[in-house]
Amino acid sequence: MKKKIIVLGAGLVGSAMAKDLATNFDVTAADINEESLKPLKALSISGIVADLSDLEKLKSILQPFDLVIGAVPGFMGLKNAQAVIEAGKNMVDISFFPEDPFLLDDLAKKNNVTIVTDCGVAPGMGNIILGYHNQRMKIERYECLVGGLPVVREWPYEYKAVFSPIDVIEEYVRPARYVQNHALVVKEALSDPELIHFDEVGTLESWNSDGLRSLIQTMPNIPHMIEKTLRYPGCIEYLRLLRESGFFSKEEVNVSGMKVRPIDVTAKLLFPKWKLKPGEKEYTVMRIRIEGTENGKAKGYEYNLLDRTDSSGVMSMARSTGYTCTAVAHLVISHQFSRKGICPPEYVGEKEDDFNHVVRYLAERNVIYKKKEY
Repeated sequence: MKKKIIVLGAGLVGSAMAKDLATNFDVTAADINEESLKPLKALSISGIVADLSDLEKLKSILQPFDLVIGAVPGFMGLKNAQAVIEAGKNMVDISFFPEDPFLLDDLAKKNNVTIVTDCGVAPGMGNIILGYHNQRMKIERYECLVGGLPVVREWPYEYKAVFSPIDVIEEYVRPARYVQNHALVVKEALSDPELIHFDEVGTLESWNSDGLRSLIQTMPNIPHMIEKTLRYPGCIEYLRLLRESGFFSKEEVNVSGMKVRPIDVTAKLLFPKWKLKPGEKEYTVMRIRIEGTENGKAKGYEYNLLDRTDSSGVMSMARSTGYTCTAVAHLVISHQFSRKGICPPEYVGEKEDDFNHVVRYLAERNVIYKKKEY
């Protein structure tokens, strides 16, 4: 009998993961929006219409399943993960919630469950790669540059959101943390812009974002670590303008006697413009550099990803994020990866067999990381 997996959230990434997992498992998707489930039901993937913020109801829904995949917006992520733990279920999650996942570590260990958090592309695959090399060399420097962009640069924003747009705005307001000389540095998001050329893409603009996340706690041995987001040149200026003018604020303001949050108005106006049109293509670009010493000699590794919307129309961000998650799901449900507690992806990369499985799984789906040594 096939093992049962439930995917919480049937958006672009959640749907891609459900379809991928359905080739090997009995998959059910759960979402509050019935329309999001209809395309999956047409593929014989079961659907449950449910408010996933109703945590007691969620725990009841989870009972028949062997593994949970989390693909809800970040603001729901922590409470969903807690409910999964209390239900006694293992989970692989891509909700990228802003809270510290280790707040749930004791509870997860008490319930003897494995919870792999942040298991996307970055954070996610970048952590897995770093976790692998951290076991095999003394790392001095880690740099990850990553972005998801539309192929067609359409004025005025030259950007499209391929995952929860409210989580995209979080990247523009959440303080960015990086490590320099073993010290934690905190700067505002969108700081330290830099123009960088990428083959087959051209020049992109990088800026500080809060993508290191768990690495700050789990990799204290590495003196220099940074993650930066990539966009088309010029985007920082309009994002700063919106942010500094208060359009991303969650503090209510009085408008003609009504209290409204500026971010809600901004979201209402921007999200339709950020939505990919039918047939519109996008790509994911990522460059990881790891430098240090190996076997007593200076050594560097560079991993490059350039992934595009595939011929069947599955978005690149859904592929590069979702298939990392489903690769790890195979490891967890087979008990090949069975560490208990909160497990950020760098833990998954530590063992050679687990690392090779993820790389191979992605390559089989044409998500290919090209490695260079120097």
